[in-house]
Amino acid sequence: MIRVQKIRKSFGSLEVLKGIDLDVASGEIVSIVGPSGAGKTTLLQIMGTLNRPDSGQIWIRDTGISSMDDRRLAAFRNREIGFVFQFHHLLPEFTALENVCIPAYICKTPRKKAEKRAKELLDYLRLSDRMEHKPAELSGGEKQRVAVARALMNNPAVILADEPSGNLDSENQRELHQLFLRLRDEFHQTFVIVTHDTALATLSDRVITMRDGRIVPS
Repeated sequence: MIRVQKIRKSFGSLEVLKGIDLDVASGEIVSIVGPSGAGKTTLLQIMGTLNRPDSGQIWIRDTGISSMDDRRLAAFRNREIGFVFQFHHLLPEFTALENVCIPAYICKTPRKKAEKRAKELLDYLRLSDRMEHKPAELSGGEKQRVAVARALMNNPAVILADEPSGNLDSENQRELHQLFLRLRDEFHQTFVIVTHDTALATLSDRVITMRDGRIVPS
């Protein structure tokens, strides 16, 4: 599903990624762990096309993305990559339903089709009674489930998650972890997760440890 080959990235004189090679299979949950400053989030951002490497290649669903221009890259990102962040990044002026629909609207999906898909996702995530609520009216766990629904909206190849349970209490952390497992088992969804949450890492199919810009051999 994902192939990362010889990725290097520097910010000024600081080399953050020092030749990263990584393969992620379809339907696999991979957690990336390591100390702060190891390069985990930078790698995730590059895999998600939010940042460009200085050198190296990335393939997602057999499509090479490293040579795409910004316009093609943005369209590919919207279609093939879902994101879940620690602080969910929901738009406060929109309802849960409207937030989930946004990726579909960006790729010009007709409104009725987008809303039907969004309602199905929110129902699956046990949020059917919260669709018309704005983020300020939702609990932390509900906000994160809305963010997961938004990430799933366009049937992406992969969901990239950066500390997705870092802002949740223990009960909502467990619920989010079980949701990821259910999405893998029922929909064969692929996840790459940067996390300091040892419980989440333990549930993953594979744990990758990074240190000083490199993957530590297991």
